[in-house]
Amino acid sequence: MSNQFINIQLQLKRGIFNLDVGLCVPNSGITVLFGPSGSGKTSLLRCVAGLDRPDNAYISISEQVWQDDRHHIFLPAWQRAIGYVFQEPSLFDHINVLGNLLYGLKRSLNPDDTSALDEAVQLLGISNLLQRHTQQLSGGERQRIAIARALATHPKLLLLDEPLSAIDYSRRQEILPWLERLRDKLSIPMLYVTHSIEEMTRLADNVAILEQGKIVIDGPAETVMVSSIVSASLGDEACTLLHGTISQRDTDWQLVQFAFDGGNLWLNDIHLTCGTKARVRILAKDVSIATRKPEYTSIQNLLSCIVESITKEPNGSQALIHLRCGNSPLIARITARAVDTLRIHKGLAVWAQIKSVGLTA
Repeated sequence: MSNQFINIQLQLKRGIFNLDVGLCVPNSGITVLFGPSGSGKTSLLRCVAGLDRPDNAYISISEQVWQDDRHHIFLPAWQRAIGYVFQEPSLFDHINVLGNLLYGLKRSLNPDDTSALDEAVQLLGISNLLQRHTQQLSGGERQRIAIARALATHPKLLLLDEPLSAIDYSRRQEILPWLERLRDKLSIPMLYVTHSIEEMTRLADNVAILEQGKIVIDGPAETVMVSSIVSASLGDEACTLLHGTISQRDTDWQLVQFAFDGGNLWLNDIHLTCGTKARVRILAKDVSIATRKPEYTSIQNLLSCIVESITKEPNGSQALIHLRCGNSPLIARITARAVDTLRIHKGLAVWAQIKSVGLTA
């Protein structure tokens, strides 16, 4: 198989639970494993790490095969070039931050090479914490130390098992930008387990949705998020992810324009320079539809679209409208009554009115 991909084929039985996964994702960026508790996310991570041994398995990353049951290959965890970050940082309290990081370096195949650790310290902004004792750290700081310790070993793959679940909301907002920075600056692929929609939409390059031990859909984040199977299950959190660039700034009104393949959107100015690549999240519930171009409206973001499909929700009162704006998808949640009143149908040209746009990265 191609060395540009992470290939995972496995089965794992635990009582009545059966994990049966086939997954092939790019050997780059962040792949988010998303799903409810008990869907098999952590079990999958443990199998990739070699902490659990699945059956009928083939696991490879880059040019190295970690498990191939057909050829009786199984590398134990200590021989797999991984960094593992758990929900709890599990730092040693009797030594300072630097001591914790150097302990992680000992697991490296080349413990004298500090280049990966030095880079992690810089990227995670922890150089001013090295002499502190771990009891003096906030929850967000402790988790950044744990991530740096995992990166110190020169891993070929970083595994993160709900690393923000034990951190309160304010600390989570503190650490998310650092994770985005790692994604954008490092060439190390990551498998990231979460059941947080916010973390998925902010971090994911690729997404695999798990339910009851099986992957129901996987692919690029922007494609998976607008799929019928996902958007229908997320309720008010159903959304569209759009990639583009900051194209201009309106200093009079403190706005910047986000340009993407499908149009332009005005966002609050958070001092991004023109030309910066960005990603926005648009909640389906914040998109309404007009069959004629609106005039005299306070909504500033209007996009010309074509209706691709209509999915009625089980309760009968709401419908998801899948739109196409240029080459970009967009979903809207409106009432079924509005669909009928406006005679919305597949192929109809409409205007999407976007009430709110969230810059995620």
